[in-house]
Amino acid sequence: MEKELFEKFNNGELRLPCNTKAFKDIAWSKHPTFEGVELKHIITSKETGGTFSYHLVRIAPNKSIKNHIHETQLETHEIIAGSGVCINDGIKLHYVPGVISIMPAKVPHEVNAGDEGLYMFAKFIPALC
Repeated sequence: MEKELFEKFNNGELRLPCNTKAFKDIAWSKHPTFEGVELKHIITSKETGGTFSYHLVRIAPNKSIKNHIHETQLETHEIIAGSGVCINDGIKLHYVPGVISIMPAKVPHEVNAGDEGLYMFAKFIPALC
């Protein structure tokens, strides 16, 4: 059931007054650093003048976005499907559908997917890419 919800996001749309963007038309791209992590860039810095960016993220079972920080971006995670653990500023947070987590700029964090993988919506302010 959860995976079906993620597929609804994966096949969803971004609707703006000036246009509509179908997510199915956006290719998944491999994360440049972390194995088993893929991103679908829903709206990017180029489209928002650098003010924000939104991304669908899927992390393969038992894979991780290792510990890192963003110097200038506030990051949020909205968990859609799967499960895992986020270490946010040294605190272990369990990720399950319905959880939202916030990482201010300069706060170390990592995300570790569980046995079923992890599917989330990530937002960055200002934009990540």
